[in-house]
This record gives sequence, C-alpha cells and structure tokens, in this order.
Amino acid sequence: PHIKLCISAARVYLCVRVVCLRGVCGITTSASMSKRAKKNEQEDGDGDHDNGTAPAAKKGKKVKEPEAPILYSDPPDKMNSKDGHAANMKITSWNVDGLRAWVKKKGLDWVRDEAPDVLCLQETKCAEKSLPDEITSMPEFPHKYWAGSDEKEGYSGVAMLCKTEPLKVTYGIGKEEHDKEGRVITAEFPTFFLVTAYVPNSGRGLVRLDYRKTWDVEFKAYLSDLDKRKPLVLCGDLNVAHEEIDLKNSKGNKKNAGFTAEEREGFNQLLAAGFTDSFRELYPEQANAYTFWTYMMNSRSKNVGWRLDYFVLSSALLPGLCDSKIRNQAMGSDHCPITLHMVV
Repeated sequence: PHIKLCISAARVYLCVRVVCLRGVCGITTSASMSKRAKKNEQEDGDGDHDNGTAPAAKKGKKVKEPEAPILYSDPPDKMNSKDGHAANMKITSWNVDGLRAWVKKKGLDWVRDEAPDVLCLQETKCAEKSLPDEITSMPEFPHKYWAGSDEKEGYSGVAMLCKTEPLKVTYGIGKEEHDKEGRVITAEFPTFFLVTAYVPNSGRGLVRLDYRKTWDVEFKAYLSDLDKRKPLVLCGDLNVAHEEIDLKNSKGNKKNAGFTAEEREGFNQLLAAGFTDSFRELYPEQANAYTFWTYMMNSRSKNVGWRLDYFVLSSALLPGLCDSKIRNQAMGSDHCPITLHMVV
C-alpha cells in the first residue's frame, strides 16, 4: 500500500510539475513574442525621418497606405550658356565616403562614363601611401593631387584629378588648425581657380559647431582673397543644407548638424560675399533634389535626403554657367556625384 501511495503521489507531483512548467513556458513565450514584436516595430519606425512609412493603425481604424516617394529625375544636360556659348569645361565632384571601398564598388567605371575634365573627391579616408592602384594609374587623369589628415589616417581627405596640368596647386587655406585635417585643394588654371573642399561636420550633439563657425569665417576669407585675383569655382561636400527646400525633413533637423541656424548663416555669408549656388541659380524652385542619404531606413530608395554637395561660383563666372547636375542614379557612396558644365 505504501508503494502504491508513493507511486500515486509521484504521478500527481509530476502532473503538477508539467502543468506549472507549461504555464511558465507559455508566459515566457508570450513575453518573448511581445518583446520581439516591439523591437520589430522600433526597427521599422522612421524616428525623426518622415520617409513615408505608415504607423501601425489602431484597432478599428483604416490603415493608411504609405505615400509613394517623390523622386528627382536629373534632366538632360544643358550644354550651352545663356548667351549661346558651348561648354568647354566639365567638373565632377563626389564625396566617396572612403576611396578604397568606393573603388571596389566600381565608382571608377561611372567616372570613365561621365568623362569629366577634372574629378574632385572628398572624404577619401586614405593616406597617399595606401591609394589603390586602380586610381593612381588612371591614364585619363595624368595629374593627380591628394590631401589627407596629418594626425588621423583614414579620416577626412580630398583629391583632385586633372586631364590638364594646373598652373599651380596648393593645399589647405593657410591656417594650421584647419589644414592638418586635409580638407582643401586649390588648383589655379589660366582663367579661374578650382577649390575642392570637405567642410567639417558639426558632429553629433553639435560638439564641433564652434569650430565649424570659425572654419566658415576663415574659409570665406580665403575664398574672397582668391576671388580678388581670379574668379573661382568651389566644389565639394559643404556639409550644409542651405534652405528648407534642400532637405526632406527640415522641421525635425533644425538642431542637427548640417541644418543649424549657424551653419546656414555661414552659407548666407558666403553668398553675400559675391558667390552663387549654381544649382539654385538654374533651378530655384526644384524640390526633392538631394545629394546625400543616410544608409539607415532605406532613405535613398525613399529619397529622404539632403543637398550637401555644391558648385559655388564667383559672380564673374555666371555668364559661362551652362548646367549644374545632380547624378542621383550613380551608386557607390552615401553621396551621389554632381557635375558642372561651364564655359571658360
């Protein structure tokens, strides 16, 4: 009897244990599913970027269909100035976000098809000793110039590749504080200066905004001094969206790097010094024309972007302006290339 009683008790105990374990497992599974669902909702959310993803609808409400992205289509190139002269100078600028990776992504194939007279690159992130053979040996550009950070290898950096040898090439703007980061190359040609620049980013939390404000003042002074000698073309990643039309989500970015009041005022001051944003000169009302898209949240396919890359011209060069292009179909970086057609 004692044996039967023990067996019965054991059966009851085992049944209770199984039921309890199933209950625990059931609760754990539900919690895990809930956490996973919440995580998926967060990953699918747009954060501060309104890139057309509809939020989850409340029970009983009709789900709103996500809006189709508004894309920009680069129109056919204008190859003549307003007074009818044919373009004879083609300059392309591209922030490549790492030269070595960009080369592996076949960026040079696009450059060969575009065939500019001068190619300017920003954010090369590559010391001269580490440059890929594919670019150093390019016969299309026999004259190549490189600038990089003195202190941080793999940081900043610009390049200029020319079909025709410039009269003179200089590096930096004559201020050690700025020049050690390898952000500017200036080439003098017979009738104009060409300056390519990678303007400092104010950083997350605007940690470098004060430095950026100093840069803007001193860079403008450098350009104004050049302009007194010969008109100039400035190209590159200027790290500012000038007006609300120049980025998708202006309201949510007024305190973020690239769209602060201070950075926009710095660009205002540059224009007030006698320089012109060539794209806005030709396309003053064109919206949704961007040159940078973060890699996050499918921003490029949704065209949630910023126009950070520019060709800025001295007023004396405006009569020769033919076209200012945004080549937003070219892949290989989080920026797209831009191209200038002009008469010199």
